[in-house]
Amino acid sequence: MANMRFAVGLRRLIPFLGYHHVLMILIAAGIILLSLLLAGCSSTSPGIPNIFLISLYYQNYPPSFNPAQVDPGVTTAIANVVGQAQLEVRVGYFGICINPDGGSFLCSNNVSSLASQVSVDQDPLNLIWVASTFKDSIVFPYLIIVAIVLAFICFILLATFPGWHEETDERGSERDVKPFPSRPVSQIALALIFVASVFVLVSVLWQHTASVAASTIAQDLGNGSVKSGVGTTAMILGWFGFALFIIVTIGLLVMILSISLLDRLTDD
Repeated sequence: MANMRFAVGLRRLIPFLGYHHVLMILIAAGIILLSLLLAGCSSTSPGIPNIFLISLYYQNYPPSFNPAQVDPGVTTAIANVVGQAQLEVRVGYFGICINPDGGSFLCSNNVSSLASQVSVDQDPLNLIWVASTFKDSIVFPYLIIVAIVLAFICFILLATFPGWHEETDERGSERDVKPFPSRPVSQIALALIFVASVFVLVSVLWQHTASVAASTIAQDLGNGSVKSGVGTTAMILGWFGFALFIIVTIGLLVMILSISLLDRLTDD
């Protein structure tokens, strides 16, 4: 009985869902994804330490040799310094997580407090400091923050679009009517979500390029003792957020062009 009531209620609701409601849902999803991206490594909440831009960790493995290496034997010296260290450092936009001994992660935006909880033997090559330098000097989260704000304003503008309502025609019968949204409001919303999409694209490209470059350099410097990786979850969140904003941009553009075409046909 409850399922039947839900189905009936859903059938009544679907016809009153407008085109702009779908766009609003996509914007909300994009904002959530980008917010999760920014929240990565900011706390020890479940799943948050797994959202990182780059990770650095100690691990013994056969070093790679190349004729360009002036002193290939330095890998042995580095291995002796590292010893049995197994610390892992993960970097997010606003925080850093460390795992000193393979247990649970410790996360904070205060690097000094994290370093004070680790002994010299656990981080002999100062990976926490290297990760902090990467976060402070290379990571730039403010484009994404501005993009989220612009997308939220666009969401509010879309919420002002008229929906379905009943009107009485000349014959006295009621009918469902949905007026066209304001053209200036539609154009402002399009401009906002377009700029937000560009900001997210620039930020995600920056994030991807910087993370891959830093990861490669760090692993080469710690050849045989230090490994690094790029956060797959962070990349997915960033690119999916960009894709959702682009879909909304295209959807608004198609809507504006369609309304303009209908106005011309009506005038003719």
